[in-house]
Amino acid sequence: MKPLQIRLTLLTILILATALFRLVPHWPNFTPVAALALFGAASFDRKWLGLFIPLAAMLLSDVLIGFHNSMEAVYISFALVWLIGLWSLQHPSAGRIALASVASSILFFLITNFAVWYGSSFYPQTAAGLMSCYVSGLAFYNGTSFFLNALLGDLFFSAVLFGSYYLLQQRFTVLRPSRA
Repeated sequence: MKPLQIRLTLLTILILATALFRLVPHWPNFTPVAALALFGAASFDRKWLGLFIPLAAMLLSDVLIGFHNSMEAVYISFALVWLIGLWSLQHPSAGRIALASVASSILFFLITNFAVWYGSSFYPQTAAGLMSCYVSGLAFYNGTSFFLNALLGDLFFSAVLFGSYYLLQQRFTVLRPSRA
């Protein structure tokens, strides 16, 4: 196998394995969604693959989990998080990855909760209703904060993906990106 093929194969395996985490029991919203988008944006030489492969992994896991009414917002958020990764992680560092993860968590929260509110019969279609929807996502419900769990999941999975890939690159030089 050529170095590019080896690198692409390993990146794909890391992404698929991480996406499958969504299938095992976990805290609500403690998922690798944003981390997959950020990692894909930062790691693939062919940037379109950095969006396509994580999106395909997400779609595969969603087929197994099941779809819901705000799936469109999840996928739009995912694409925007990927753009954050393209912009902020051209030269990834621990600090940039952490900042991108936090920004991604906030963006994902704002978009997906807006989608829950929009057209909802549960929340009034007013500014106060939207704020109520956001507060519900922030609030601790039975000891769980959906936003806090998402933030912690994004930070954890970003650390796992970027950290493990960095360590593999140190051990196997064939995995290092080509500098054209």
